Amino acid sequence: MRIRLLSIPVADQQKALNFYTEKLGFILKKDIPMGEARWLTVVSPEEPEGPELLLEPNAEYPAMKNLKESLVRDNIPIAAFEVKNIKEEFNRLKEKGVNFTLEPTDFGTVLVAIFDDTCGNLIQIYQIK
Repeated sequence: MRIRLLSIPVADQQKALNFYTEKLGFILKKDIPMGEARWLTVVSPEEPEGPELLLEPNAEYPAMKNLKESLVRDNIPIAAFEVKNIKEEFNRLKEKGVNFTLEPTDFGTVLVAIFDDTCGNLIQIYQIK
């Protein structure tokens, strides 16, 4: 068993694609029309054949909407991405206008920062010390 696909709930797939590619630097992997929605995935440029992140248009379903609102209210990220140097990544993203809810913080064995993906989700970046 291996992880090949994870999803992030979004209401507007194009807005999410713009954020995840233009701000975060991920690259488009798949864009397959599926009626009104798309099978839309991005990958890390560091691992183009690695796990895909599906920008899944399910954010407006009541259960998902309630979950996302609860996570944001409690400042809990829906996903986490590892970075090599959190301070450099934090500065790079801040320069691109990314809004952080938690600046790089030392939690002992890991450094953590949390940002808003503009799609109603909090995302964590972390660096293992």
